Amino acid sequence: MICAGIDVGSRSTKVVLFDSERRQIVGTEIADQAIEQDRLARRLFQRACQGAGVEGAAIGRIVATGYGRNVLGFATSTVTEITCHAIGVRYLAPQAQTIIEIGGQDSKAIVLEGDGRVRDFAMNDRCAAGSGRFLEVVATRLGVGLAALGELSRESRKPSVISSVCVVFAETEIIGLLAEGVAPADIAAGVQNAIAQRVAALSARMIAEPVCFTGGVALQAGMVRALETALGRRVQLPSLPQYTGALGAAILAARNT
Repeated sequence: MICAGIDVGSRSTKVVLFDSERRQIVGTEIADQAIEQDRLARRLFQRACQGAGVEGAAIGRIVATGYGRNVLGFATSTVTEITCHAIGVRYLAPQAQTIIEIGGQDSKAIVLEGDGRVRDFAMNDRCAAGSGRFLEVVATRLGVGLAALGELSRESRKPSVISSVCVVFAETEIIGLLAEGVAPADIAAGVQNAIAQRVAALSARMIAEPVCFTGGVALQAGMVRALETALGRRVQLPSLPQYTGALGAAILAARNT
């Protein structure tokens, strides 16, 4: 039987279809968040079903997670994103002990028990300085696309030090750096380092290896290196880092079918 997991995040909605018998992912879809979250999720769900060659009515269960999980009227049940990320990461990286997840509006550190259950977690959802939103602000200020920002950071020879702990003040600091003639590549790398340092501070008391890095920010070139430097530990990047929440939700749906 095929089940579905839908992660309605702050910046995007993700859908995963999971075959409970073969224990395999059979479909995925993702799109930037919209005002009508339920409609967007339905559209992505239907698209995923079409891609997998199954009828929506044939889906066993649908579990929703993420910030907007409660707005999905067609979901069978809802589960917190902490639990779903833990399950999704353990499927992709069975040895993982710590999960660092950096999304559009928050960051999380999740430590797992040996059997994959959540032992402890810390979350920062009050300040955008440790999230993808910071990268969006910087990309706009530097006049590049978000995807190009990561590539730009690779050109850095002397990353800037971004000392402000607030995005608003950090943006002012970046304006000052540009006025001083600091290279955009050094600013981009400096911002990545600043995000990594904030996340490292969030998770300092609870890190256990292996460490897996997930969320949309994990796809930014240079962020794995920045996080490894801040943590002083090797960091793994699993496949499908944006989908771990939706995947965990789909696996939970399959378990309860």
